[in-house]
Amino acid sequence: MPNRPMTLTVAAAIMGLEGVTALILGGYVGVETVIGKPADLISSIFVAGFGILVGAVLLRVAWGMIQVDRWTRSPGVLTQIFALPVGVTLIQSDQQAIGIPLIAIAVIGLVALLSPPTTQALYGDQG
Repeated sequence: MPNRPMTLTVAAAIMGLEGVTALILGGYVGVETVIGKPADLISSIFVAGFGILVGAVLLRVAWGMIQVDRWTRSPGVLTQIFALPVGVTLIQSDQQAIGIPLIAIAVIGLVALLSPPTTQALYGDQG
């Protein structure tokens, strides 16, 4: 296995945290769909399934980062870019306690993924 820099380990930890969070939220919606009375059953099932799927994919990307797989940087960067407007929307919706940490984590993830040590580890002299 190639040498993994600390920046890639940080990025993997962030992706893993985001993946576990998505799994938990998707699972929560799924449980609430089963035990509750959702206003729109189909939408609730879709949201639960989507959250679980996204969580599983993010965990796979995190595992790929641990393995120093070069393909993982693009989905990692894309995830962090998508997290930024979500965080801003949360702040604008008076959810600062969730929005501010989400933005901070996304920025740390972007810095870690775009840093020279990560580029060197994933792409070598090609980066």
